[in-house]
Amino acid sequence: MPEPTIAQKAPVKVAVEAGKTYHWCACGKSQNQPMCDGSHRGTGFTPMAYTADVTGDKWFCACKHSGTKPLCDGTHKKL
Repeated sequence: MPEPTIAQKAPVKVAVEAGKTYHWCACGKSQNQPMCDGSHRGTGFTPMAYTADVTGDKWFCACKHSGTKPLCDGTHKKL
């Protein structure tokens, strides 16, 4: 599998709604970070669905290397 593009080395705060599904960009090429805009087509990557369990802020990974995708685990600090 190819390596994803690092969109930025910091997470992105997103206000999510309980029960709503979001599609996280796994390739790093989306212009709508951290969410998918379809830029992955032809790259071998597919977006990851995330359904919010509660309403509130979540920190989504933008470096695309988190061990807890799609949420940030601090991996960007080691890149």
